[in-house]
Amino acid sequence: MRAKRPSAADLGRALAPDLGDPAFAARTILAELAARHPGGSLEIRVPPYAAVQANSDGSTHTRGTPPNVIELDAPTLHALARGTLTWPDALATHRATASGIHTNISSWFPL
Repeated sequence: MRAKRPSAADLGRALAPDLGDPAFAARTILAELAARHPGGSLEIRVPPYAAVQANSDGSTHTRGTPPNVIELDAPTLHALARGTLTWPDALATHRATASGIHTNISSWFPL
């Protein structure tokens, strides 16, 4: 099932400079990422708000948790989406964790 792409207004609200509602921002940004990169080879988790599966490498995965998993908090996802934080910096400062060989999503940001 394909993720429903958020409206431009919702995406704009989620990317506002003030994080505002972290649950709304995380769900909206994740929905946009899943819509832009459909598939199931990568799972992106933002506990406790949401998790989506996307495709980072062109491969497919159909059962259970994908072999590539990223976990981060809502403020980190928001900073990545806005371009105020880079993916390498998020990893280096331990604001995000990534396991699996296909977890380099630096080209996905900023939105």
